[in-house]
Amino acid sequence: MSTSTSKSWLKPVLIAVLVAGVAAAGYLSLNNKQSAPDVTFHAIDGEKISSSSLRGKVVMVNFWATSCTTCVAEMPEMVETYNKYKAQGLEFVAVAMQYDPANYVLNFAQTRQLPFKVALDVTGEAAKAYGDVAMTPTTFVLDKQGKILKRYVGKPEFAELHKLLETAIAG
Repeated sequence: MSTSTSKSWLKPVLIAVLVAGVAAAGYLSLNNKQSAPDVTFHAIDGEKISSSSLRGKVVMVNFWATSCTTCVAEMPEMVETYNKYKAQGLEFVAVAMQYDPANYVLNFAQTRQLPFKVALDVTGEAAKAYGDVAMTPTTFVLDKQGKILKRYVGKPEFAELHKLLETAIAG
């Protein structure tokens, strides 16, 4: 038996291993979720909400402004979404942008009886930490480990969002 025929299996095996390695790397890179930044939100009621205090819950972080017509228009659906999933552990932090006057935010939250945490990003640090959020609304959905599952710029498709939340809560 010649050496070339006894090692003829080596090349296909090496190619198969290489293909499997590339496929595994691709799968891992697609499923390697980015961690949400470690920030402390300052709620309008004076509460400080740290990223670590939100671990163990599915969280929606919504960057918005009282001057943003899309933000104002989507808020009733955000309230409905929160009310639908809060008993299952959903946490929601509505983060008003740096340029939004605190008295406007407070008035909006009170008159609309927002049931979730409302925070002020007075310094702009939270928006910067979340990737220099400039467009409102921008909503992040975080899993129980604090990994970003999805980023919505503009009004989310709420049916899709609800499916994502149900999957994340069950997980």
